[in-house]
Amino acid sequence: MRNRPRKQKPDLRGAGDRRNEDLRTGSSAPDELPPRSLEASIGAGVRQLRKSLDLTIAELALASGVSTGMLSKIENGVITPSLTTLDVLAKALNVPISQLFSEREEHRDCSFVKAGTGVRIERRGTKAGHLYDLLGHSLAGEIAAEPYLITLSEDAVPYTNFRHAGVEFIFMLSGKVRYRHADRSYLMEPGDALFFDAAARHGPEELVRAPMKYLSIIIYKRQSR
Repeated sequence: MRNRPRKQKPDLRGAGDRRNEDLRTGSSAPDELPPRSLEASIGAGVRQLRKSLDLTIAELALASGVSTGMLSKIENGVITPSLTTLDVLAKALNVPISQLFSEREEHRDCSFVKAGTGVRIERRGTKAGHLYDLLGHSLAGEIAAEPYLITLSEDAVPYTNFRHAGVEFIFMLSGKVRYRHADRSYLMEPGDALFFDAAARHGPEELVRAPMKYLSIIIYKRQSR
């Protein structure tokens, strides 16, 4: 008997399910963020505006007349502030009261840097011949990310005493370097990647072939003030 072709089962998923599958990447990050409460949205808005002005909680409390304890609860989304409280906070932050609700709107952080326009950064512990170009920055949120294009010139010297909070990812672009992390070292060539806990001492141990360039992305949790 000739085998009959199997009937294809109908796709019973909704259009929304199929659309989400189309948008899914190889990452294991959750597909969607949980909805934010009104209290959390207001708190995030106040915190972001305060930090953009480089103010501490104590300084904003003094400027607005709202106690530090109350302000801390507002920023953490613990309480719902009254309109009067929101009004004095908005005035102290020099923004319209509606801007305190901006975090509830669809707004996502983005940073774009044209080729060759990265900001040259002087990092702690750098030595001669170590050039750091900042390729972008995260503006808000609990997690900060700093992507650098690092160039080690022919007159660069080895330095393995970098140490900081968070994790770091390195992707080798050109040249060859032996990179040390804690008690191990890795010979890195173009296309090689290294991902590590940045709390351990690390840095280029041997500059094998110059000029060397690699992408370094540092990720850490912001310190609350």
